Amino acid sequence: MLWVKVFHILFVTSWFAGLFYMPRILVNLAMENHPPTTERLLLMARKLYRFMTILAVLALIFGLWLWQGYGIGKGPGNGWLHAKLTLVILLIGYHHACGSLLKKFEKGVNKRSHVWFRWFNEVPVILLLAILILVVVKPF
Repeated sequence: MLWVKVFHILFVTSWFAGLFYMPRILVNLAMENHPPTTERLLLMARKLYRFMTILAVLALIFGLWLWQGYGIGKGPGNGWLHAKLTLVILLIGYHHACGSLLKKFEKGVNKRSHVWFRWFNEVPVILLLAILILVVVKPF
């Protein structure tokens, strides 16, 4: 199970790298009005989103494998896991939101400012901190 844990951590870390970087591309897209630069940023965002999706699926597969292998979540004192899984569902929603926002840029219908995207960029940091606290400290 240690190998499964290593790969879960690897894919989660890689997925988060994408979750941190995708909104930065969206910030730049919101600020840009030069078509060649916009096309380059859209290409980068599309490629990153596809790669992030693969990483997310692998992180979830290895996470489920760990969950089943260790039998975590059964019995008292595992409230932390239920809270963590709730945050993971929020992360999946955030991932999907990044894809939806990218589609709006591709269609040229984005209505949000670069400032909004800067705040949007902070969401995965907060979720990661909360997940790490739950996994390491196991407060409940």
